[in-house]
Amino acid sequence: MTETNPAPRAVDHLVLPVIDLDTARHRFTQLGFTVAADARHPFGTENACVFFGDDTYLEPLAIGSREDCLEAARIGNVFVARDQAFRFRRGEGLSAVVVKSDDAEADHARFVTEGMSGGDLLRFSREFCFPGGRTVEGSFRLAFAADLRSPDFFAFSCQRVNPLPADRGVLLVHANGAVGLARIVLCEDNPSDFQYLLETVLGQRAVTAHSFGLSMATANAIVDALTPEGLAANYRLPNSRSERGLLGAVVVVKSRDLGVTEACLAANGVRYHKTGARLVVAPEKGQGVAFAFEELK
Repeated sequence: MTETNPAPRAVDHLVLPVIDLDTARHRFTQLGFTVAADARHPFGTENACVFFGDDTYLEPLAIGSREDCLEAARIGNVFVARDQAFRFRRGEGLSAVVVKSDDAEADHARFVTEGMSGGDLLRFSREFCFPGGRTVEGSFRLAFAADLRSPDFFAFSCQRVNPLPADRGVLLVHANGAVGLARIVLCEDNPSDFQYLLETVLGQRAVTAHSFGLSMATANAIVDALTPEGLAANYRLPNSRSERGLLGAVVVVKSRDLGVTEACLAANGVRYHKTGARLVVAPEKGQGVAFAFEELK
């Protein structure tokens, strides 16, 4: 019998490959987000994160050193290798969902046992720079899960061995009213084919199946895997894919006041459309994946 976690995992962050950080910073600022300073990983990638008050964040990820990335991928760095593969096929988008972990080594062992391991455990440290110039070093362990049938999506657990300070001050204040993640929307012709991968990573066996796919509750957000028809019906977004496999489709953000969000998008010249009680922004360069905003309840 497979051992399950006593409670669903919490989402830690989302990985968003972008062409370059300057373009991403401009676009995310247009969307009304406060973007942290650029930071470099020791294996060649770099990010400019968007932090939320619910202890989740977005990680726009770019290539800082192509040579370092190629070498890291060559010696088995799964994070970089998957990022390189995603960029080759997709360019920009949502490539990974990351869950919080207290023990990444145990997660890795479980992923191996379940037949869902995406590769070797990764340990690394990086510097984080606060507004005003103060810096701290964070250390992490990552355990990867993947399904070979889904080349454009993977997941991993992240253990903050030497965690960054929880209070990030002004970085948590966003002009669009954003306060946290509400939903992560994936798209696939037959979402149930990947139910086991999602169950394993999220630590959640309770699945809500419906005509457009399936939904799973994590400790702090919902993960939806929708058919292309479900994506169109819920977000009025087209899907012209001819391939199988999970693909990140929409990041749904909670806003403290949707009127504030709409005013911010309009003032910044961002095109959006309304679908029910949501505002939806289609993918653009530097953004990569669609964003939707819904009001905090």
